Amino acid sequence: MNFIRFVKRKPLEIKGSGAIRSTGEDNLRHVGATFKRRMVTVPAVMVAAVLFTVFIPVWVPLSLVVDVMRRRIRVPTTRLLLFATCWAWLETVGVLVAATLWLIGRSSSHEAHYALQRWWASRLIASLRFACGVRISISGLDALPRGPIIALCRHASLADSLVSAWLFGSMAALRPRYVLKRELSFDPCLDIVGRRIPNYFVDRSASDTKAELEGIRAMAEGMSDGDVAVIFPEGTRANPVKRERLLTKIEKRDSARGSQLRKLRHLLPPKVAGASALFDALPDANVVVVWHVGFEGMDTFGGIIEQLSQRSVRAYIAVEPHMRQDVPDTQVGPWLDAVWLDVDAKVHNFLGRN
Repeated sequence: MNFIRFVKRKPLEIKGSGAIRSTGEDNLRHVGATFKRRMVTVPAVMVAAVLFTVFIPVWVPLSLVVDVMRRRIRVPTTRLLLFATCWAWLETVGVLVAATLWLIGRSSSHEAHYALQRWWASRLIASLRFACGVRISISGLDALPRGPIIALCRHASLADSLVSAWLFGSMAALRPRYVLKRELSFDPCLDIVGRRIPNYFVDRSASDTKAELEGIRAMAEGMSDGDVAVIFPEGTRANPVKRERLLTKIEKRDSARGSQLRKLRHLLPPKVAGASALFDALPDANVVVVWHVGFEGMDTFGGIIEQLSQRSVRAYIAVEPHMRQDVPDTQVGPWLDAVWLDVDAKVHNFLGRN
């Protein structure tokens, strides 16, 4: 009956996808695509959890041999596979709890799904600590301004979405709303739970950028104290190749901005449009900038193995508030560029000291 009611609805706002006006035919297409995707991803993660567990006597010695043969005394392959096992089981439990909420008629409960998200994020961070030895310290969390809040976060690793969910949800007890890339729909928990709370999954390949920006604005509707809209202005994980490519593009369009952003050594140039859409939608919201060090080089699975083999991962997260009266209403782009250059300098100095 839930499925039939969804398909027969009049034009509506699709949960987790922003204000997308659609007809019944559009709903059918959307439901069909979602059903096909989840028929693959949900069984896959459950099977993976079982296989990882059953074959522990196989993959543990094999991965240890691989690490030893490559002289990786910190056994990063074994540790990453151990985390993958924890991840697969936490995904499985998350999906089963989400299914139970649907069965008992609580699929629209933001409170229940935020609680599930907090549980999932905190257990995954604990798994990172247990399996990979990751340690995270935080500064500035106690200085968070009253909401609603716009959070502009650095993006350097595969763990950034998880870490920010743990930071804002589990540690700060806030209700985060995320601007996420649509590719994350292939993570079953993010796909199911993330679409039952007010997130927006951006189609980065969309030709109609206006519709995507409108979706971001719609995501921010109804925010109040305790809500935080989270966006990663860089749009993708940073690395030197991407930085050079983006700076070259910017220099061709705007030589003055390109010359200024050439000072970046660790971050990518920020994309202004998404952040501006949130600023437009939330004219009274205060802003926090979140940056971190310790996850450098962990933007791919190969990079994670390399970093785990070389060092203990000690991450530091800084949360820096910016009162809204200090943020210009009409010159968000230059302000964001200046903030990003400042963060880049802080990251550089911190890495130099440590």
